[in-house]
Amino acid sequence: MDMEALMAQAAELQNKVSAAQEQLGNTKIKGIAEGGACIVDMTGKYDLLNITLRPDVLSRGADAVSAIIMDAYHDAKSKADDLIDKVMGDATAGMPIG
Repeated sequence: MDMEALMAQAAELQNKVSAAQEQLGNTKIKGIAEGGACIVDMTGKYDLLNITLRPDVLSRGADAVSAIIMDAYHDAKSKADDLIDKVMGDATAGMPIG
């Protein structure tokens, strides 16, 4: 493979990865804990957008509030991880990396 073809392939890969990153930044993901008692909204790039707590959660004490927020965050992060794997996999499909 000549150098010009390699450079074109690298540029194509860079464009696809940039587009995938933009898509992830514009995708909103919800993490939910205890049936909606806490909802964490984030982007596909892990940017936290919002945390919503049902009012009754606040009466449980600081440790319980922290735990439910963490549960919702982990749910959102797991969904974001799956999305990242899919979007970046699609962007780099068929392209030699490494």
